[in-house]
Amino acid sequence: MSNILFSHSYYYKLDAKQWKNKMPFPPLGTLYAASLMRKNAFDVDLFDTNLLDSPKAIVSKLNSNQPKYLVIYDDGFNYLTKMCLTNMREACFEMIQIAKKYNCKVIVCSSDSTDHYDKYLEKGADFIIQGEGEITLLELIQHLDENKDIASINGIVFKNKDEIKVNQKRAVLQNLDELPLPAWDLVDMNSYREVWKESDQEFTLNLATTRGCPYKCNWCAKPIYGNRYNAHSPEYIVKEIAYLKKQFGVSRFWMCDDIFGLKPNWVQEFNVELKKANQKISYYIQSRVDLLLKEDTIDALAESGLEEVWVGAESGSQKILDAMDKGTKVEEIYEATHLLQQKNIRVALFLQFGYLTENQEDIQKTIQMVKELKPDNIGISVSYPLPGTKFYDKVKDDLKLKANWTDSDDFDMMFQGTYNSNYYKKLQRFVHKQFRKSQGIDNLKNFSFSKNKIKSILKLGYYIPSAFLDKIKLKTLQNES
Repeated sequence: MSNILFSHSYYYKLDAKQWKNKMPFPPLGTLYAASLMRKNAFDVDLFDTNLLDSPKAIVSKLNSNQPKYLVIYDDGFNYLTKMCLTNMREACFEMIQIAKKYNCKVIVCSSDSTDHYDKYLEKGADFIIQGEGEITLLELIQHLDENKDIASINGIVFKNKDEIKVNQKRAVLQNLDELPLPAWDLVDMNSYREVWKESDQEFTLNLATTRGCPYKCNWCAKPIYGNRYNAHSPEYIVKEIAYLKKQFGVSRFWMCDDIFGLKPNWVQEFNVELKKANQKISYYIQSRVDLLLKEDTIDALAESGLEEVWVGAESGSQKILDAMDKGTKVEEIYEATHLLQQKNIRVALFLQFGYLTENQEDIQKTIQMVKELKPDNIGISVSYPLPGTKFYDKVKDDLKLKANWTDSDDFDMMFQGTYNSNYYKKLQRFVHKQFRKSQGIDNLKNFSFSKNKIKSILKLGYYIPSAFLDKIKLKTLQNES
């Protein structure tokens, strides 16, 4: 069967903020697609861009493989790919153009190409796959190999002469266990290990237990897996964990679902399956506070090895949560955080500033929430309009000069918010400094000979004066906006 070279368009080194963390994950979505094609007797290989710094590196792979197809299949489980960063778009364009010189059929499946398929076709891509891509890709390549008409294949966009044809969308796969385990063997795992050594964190691999999200936060784009969700069985995930532990000696995992534990009793069944298989792991997740508060969920999470949960708190203002259609209450953020902390599970909060109608009162409520809850970590962004969301429709008329960030540390306001970009960039850094200052003071009060605590205390010499100066600067920028 035809030789297929898989790749994707995320380069950690082109995103300085993420590369600095030194915690890269293999392209899980790409590995699922490669595995399905291999199961169907296709010869597959991987050109993994994650740890590279230039699309030109693909030349040697094309020379050695001479593939018939280049499939640029982005990892839809990596939220960074959903941000459609312009650095990655330009890198993808360059790979397309290089591959066309080698007479490859180029197929692209990504959030950005879903939203901007015309740009990708213009750069030379032959087909764009929209939505969940594995079954569409299999059907498309089978048709191409057998010279069958591809005109009626669901989920593809292509040029017919000078006309762009957008076919009907394909329904998402409901039984995820039909998919073979991802093609982990295609990954140069030692390269990832070497980078992780610089992070002071245990080497960790990424797993996905679900696809999609049933919630309707109006700023959150889900162009890949849709507004419903489907789940792997706990047995499938435990089988994958056992394989990864045996093959690569990994026992720590990032559960990269949009929201972990969506299906009722899934977490409890997962805990039982881990015990039956005698698999002890540690892992961290993303979740919602209202889900965490259901029944014995936190107990089951703690028993099964959860060490940290990233909560989509977003704001300490109920007004803003309601404007976002978040569907959660501020008091639920407090309750879930306290319950997790009682179980010695680390809590990290995702925060978002700059949403429409946000004012100083809302901002201060969020800052106060961080002070009171004392989370273990925070991640801050500003509201970012993505195509296909209600939020995007509200602000699209403002997106004249810029519609995408260059990288994940860009932080430019692309619509008319309450304050300007300079204010929100400074606010992001101020809140981080205030947070680190509070951590340092707490560690000083509860001193112990811990490397991390001592480091945190020593950094107070920087964070105390720096946060003070930022606060003054914020006041000036607030008045200028």
